[in-house]
Amino acid sequence: MNIKLNGEMVELSNEIKNIQQLLVFYKLEDRLVIVEHNRDIILKDQYESKEIQNGDEIELVHFVGGG
Repeated sequence: MNIKLNGEMVELSNEIKNIQQLLVFYKLEDRLVIVEHNRDIILKDQYESKEIQNGDEIELVHFVGGG
């Protein structure tokens, strides 16, 4: 499946079917992340139920600390 992730076209394994699985794949499941799916903000409790389809646009914004 091909999606647009943070402005770049990426090919995902067919095993990644929802937002939660996408976050696990990118090792972001334990981070504070803002998820936009086809221009809609997705709440954390919707990550497992929000399915990803071929051609979807997803933005992942996570925060990096530093000093």
